[in-house]
Amino acid sequence: MSETSWTDKMFGGFRKTSERLSENLTGVVGTAKLDNDTLDMVEDALIVSDLGPAAAARIRAKLEEKRFGLSITERALKEAVAEEIAAILRPVAIPLEITAFPRPQVILVIGVNGSGKTTTIAKLGHWLQEDDYGVMLAAGDTFRAAAIGQLKVWAERIDVPIITGPEGGDPASIVFDAVKTATDTGIDALIVDTAGRLQNKRELMDELAKIRKVLGRLNPEAPHDVILVLDATNGQNALSQIEIFKEVAGVTGLIMTKLDGTARGGVLVAAAEQFGLPIHAIGVGETLDDLRPFDPDLVARVIAGVA
Repeated sequence: MSETSWTDKMFGGFRKTSERLSENLTGVVGTAKLDNDTLDMVEDALIVSDLGPAAAARIRAKLEEKRFGLSITERALKEAVAEEIAAILRPVAIPLEITAFPRPQVILVIGVNGSGKTTTIAKLGHWLQEDDYGVMLAAGDTFRAAAIGQLKVWAERIDVPIITGPEGGDPASIVFDAVKTATDTGIDALIVDTAGRLQNKRELMDELAKIRKVLGRLNPEAPHDVILVLDATNGQNALSQIEIFKEVAGVTGLIMTKLDGTARGGVLVAAAEQFGLPIHAIGVGETLDDLRPFDPDLVARVIAGVA
């Protein structure tokens, strides 16, 4: 996919988010000066567009510092908002790099059921293959037969090996087998699916602790990455998922999916402001090429509706 078509896709995917913010900013400008009342309206518009109170307050403060008392057009306001959103997003735009030695780099992928986790694993595998890395998948979510079956289908589709076990089997033993096989065959990246249950935090915590213990015996550095997949359509609920998974799993980075067709893409900004975790990639669409590295300046322009 060319950069132009990806940009178009991004604008299409974030259209509802930028329309929502534009609607909320309508009526803000038209006043002669950027005064306190106008700034209050801008801050409110950002909050109701899912950017969150902390990010909204920060953007408001920056606008006040740079432009207070000046007249401003709607276009200039959007550009100023885009610049402040980008300033929040740039520090967290950290690519996922395969640097582990010895190989493999073990990437645990976590997230609630329905977040697009399994599809994201396939897209991530495809993306790493395009960079000439050898990839293997491990079906560590043994509690749902559908999860194992779905991952097998994706592994065939992207033509990578997969390590599986029986439904209800021990995820730690599957991960053990996978790391051993990946090490023996010289695989660069092992991507591990994990259970997406949040109902019982203790159970999930124990399971992940067991996986970590097994990994530690084979490779003290593993897991090298613990990536949380978030569904953007959850809006502010995505933030509580980050909170919980950070506590139970030691999340090291985020991938945000389902940004196409949601009016809640602003939650990316809220997540960056609140948690400061690396955002490795975002997903806009269903095809294998629809996962891309996170570009903070493009995302900021798209959210603010600045073409």
